Amino acid sequence: MIPIVQMVILVYAATFELKYVNLIIVDQDKSSTSSELIYKYEHNPFFHVQIKDIPESEYEQFLKKGKADIVMVLPYKFEKDLYRNRSAKIQLLVDAVNGSAAQLSLGYCMAVVQDYNRQIAFDLSDVSGFRQASIAIQTRHWYNPYLDYKIFMAPGILVVLVTVIGWLLAGMNLVKEKELGTIEQLNVTPILKYQFLLGKMIPFLIIGLVDLAFGLVIAWLLYDIPLEGSIFTLFLFAFVYLIGVLGLGLFISTVSHTQQQVLFVSYFFMIVFILMSGLFTSVDNMPQWAQVANYLNPMAHFSKVIRMVLLKGSGISDIQRELMIMIGFGFIINSLAVWRYRKTT
Repeated sequence: MIPIVQMVILVYAATFELKYVNLIIVDQDKSSTSSELIYKYEHNPFFHVQIKDIPESEYEQFLKKGKADIVMVLPYKFEKDLYRNRSAKIQLLVDAVNGSAAQLSLGYCMAVVQDYNRQIAFDLSDVSGFRQASIAIQTRHWYNPYLDYKIFMAPGILVVLVTVIGWLLAGMNLVKEKELGTIEQLNVTPILKYQFLLGKMIPFLIIGLVDLAFGLVIAWLLYDIPLEGSIFTLFLFAFVYLIGVLGLGLFISTVSHTQQQVLFVSYFFMIVFILMSGLFTSVDNMPQWAQVANYLNPMAHFSKVIRMVLLKGSGISDIQRELMIMIGFGFIINSLAVWRYRKTT
């Protein structure tokens, strides 16, 4: 039930979509032209517009108190400058504490200004008797036509849930044997080290794949996530990925003596892996050293692959580099886990 509840909640909560911008407009010109521009903002669903007549000394106070995301100032002689000089200035004061939100809100605001600017240019050219030719641009977005952020977030959240559940369960299971003392009874049996660790891994490998299947069904039912690629390709990569992640959990448990130690060490790695996985921030926007370091981040590879398969329809040939990296990662980390486990009485 935990993955189901988290998929339902986190996909809606973990979003960078900006649907509500508090915009305060200070109209010093109070002309028909400025009123037309204000009208466009008032009838735009992205903006909550407040028109205030406040002095310049109070602009910053609205931003500091969080009462405005943007303060737009339409100066005196706005209409006069526009029609006489064919240019006019608008002041925009943007709260940029949240850089991503600031860029989005500023982009929305500038889009309205540019649209109005094209309208003014068209009207002026008509008045002067010379109508300029224009090029109509139609934009088509591939793989996510309506730019629905849930389509982007749901696969990434699913990667986190599958990773956390498999990693922690595998690591906690082995170290619990140490705390209870039952590990000594297992050590005196003729079972080999790799067989013992394999027995600890297989149940959680199955649980991880089942959780992935449940998550995909939920994503399809609730968020209408497409499945453009092969489900076999996705589960093949997930199988290889979980072997590496479970091996990492087992390796951490072999060097730990208590469940608390496993939690602390796992928490450290998980936070780094999640933040650098591309779940929230594109890997391409990270510094070069971070992109190189991400080769050792299994979550970065799975986040990329699950989106490629589900949204783009990528096949095995398209993800072969990530698949080879995860095979190598799984082999190395599981070999370390077998080597580090001490089968002593």
